[in-house]
Amino acid sequence: MHDGKAMAGNAENHGGLGRSRWRIAAWAFAALILLLPLLAMQVTDQVDWDVADFAIFGAMLVGAGGAYELAARMTGNGAYRAAVGVAIAAAFILVWMNLAVGIIGNEDNPINFMYGGVLAVGIIGAIIARCQPHGMARALFATAIAQALVAAIALIAGMQHASYSSVSEIVALNGFFVALFLGSAWLFRKAAREQTPAGAGLEG
Repeated sequence: MHDGKAMAGNAENHGGLGRSRWRIAAWAFAALILLLPLLAMQVTDQVDWDVADFAIFGAMLVGAGGAYELAARMTGNGAYRAAVGVAIAAAFILVWMNLAVGIIGNEDNPINFMYGGVLAVGIIGAIIARCQPHGMARALFATAIAQALVAAIALIAGMQHASYSSVSEIVALNGFFVALFLGSAWLFRKAAREQTPAGAGLEG
């Protein structure tokens, strides 16, 4: 009896240690990402960041990392954690690319403000879903549709005829984000399927 409790305690401690190591590795990776622009500035003139750039980028990394930490503490489901990670990574890259160079044209192109609506769809959907996997899957699917709609509107508006954008660039960049959001939705659905049998077992 005592041996069983000891084994369970050891397994729990081992799991907690493993999660701590993953969190430390994630934050170390975030710090490395923050240092990359500084290193790039030493070897090329194409990267020229000031203090404000590093402050904004650092704040975004802390926000993204904090959001993932919060989600990771809510559940031990691997698919759910992966889904959150993919969604946060997609949102992070979308925001940073818009701030840095713009998704369509340059960062001053007004059509890029539409991507704020894409993120709003995901955030509002998550609030409505209360972060439950079934609802989150629908929210991320809706986010992917919103992303695709921005690309469609850009093409209808003739942005591909401008010197700074082409059909392939608009389709490829937006397709990349659509794929990430759909991937996150699929992982949330997987998490929901894994959760349902567990809930059914408890009810029995």
